Amino acid sequence: MADVRVEPRTLGGDRQRRRGWLRIVLRTIGIGCILAAFAIAGYLVWQQYGTSLTTKRWQSDLRSGLEAHVRRDPVSVPAETVRIRRGAVAILTIPRIDVDVVVVEGTDTDDLKKGPGHYEDSAYPWDDTGKVAIAGHRTTYGAPFFSLDKLRPGDAIELATEYGTFEYEVTRLAITPPTGILISGASVLDDTRRPSLVLTTCNPRYSAAQRLIVFAERVEGSAT
Repeated sequence: MADVRVEPRTLGGDRQRRRGWLRIVLRTIGIGCILAAFAIAGYLVWQQYGTSLTTKRWQSDLRSGLEAHVRRDPVSVPAETVRIRRGAVAILTIPRIDVDVVVVEGTDTDDLKKGPGHYEDSAYPWDDTGKVAIAGHRTTYGAPFFSLDKLRPGDAIELATEYGTFEYEVTRLAITPPTGILISGASVLDDTRRPSLVLTTCNPRYSAAQRLIVFAERVEGSAT
């Protein structure tokens, strides 16, 4: 009867070949994980710092086009003659959180890459009534609203424009769903009779689960 046993040497050779393939597979997986980690890290670095360079270039161009035309004293301008110079609406400064940035017209994705964006259907700073609404990034593209949560009632906000410089005082902060609807059912963008301002950004940082809202009212006689 023929011997059907496997010789130990042959079995050992099969084991070595299997181990060799296993090492190759594990090494390939390991290299793939390392490359994936580098890719993710590179993407995060770009999101945090690379996008800021894009915004910085836009901001420099926008500021050079607007800054020389900013007025301290307000002027009365008919709506039909208002001009948004190069898409720059105002220079927004918030001393408490060291914000000094140009606000652009519009809140589309491409608009907000350039800086905080003015909601096109909201009032302008030089209007006698209504709410000026401005949205801004909190973690990318310069993160102009990164520390917006540190504002407190009474803090000063300034909007310098071609038609006058206007000061506001923070009245309150709120957290809302992404829709911007308050507990009362009102929208944070709802217009107001008195001149006012609202700033919106994502909340918490690195998430779009909520919106952080800052409300402010224009200081009487602030344009000097």
